[in-house]
Amino acid sequence: MIDIALTIALVAVALAQVLAMVRLVIGPSSGDRILALDTMVVNAIGLIVLLGLAQGTNIYFEGALLFAMLGFVSTVAYARFVLRGDIIE
Repeated sequence: MIDIALTIALVAVALAQVLAMVRLVIGPSSGDRILALDTMVVNAIGLIVLLGLAQGTNIYFEGALLFAMLGFVSTVAYARFVLRGDIIE
């Protein structure tokens, strides 16, 4: 039963990832693109965690934590670049 639930969850999150990628490509403003990138980071973290659950190993969870930290910093840096024109003042 858990295998079916994991498969459905993987398909749903992968579909959300594809839809966020479409928004990244056709987003009319840079704000939409920043939001799409942040959504893609969250979806990628979800995919990594679901893959870790499916495989039954803990290394994926550590990778998801590292990816979450990197995604947060990159989203903030990109938003500051768009708003101010520079990242570090």
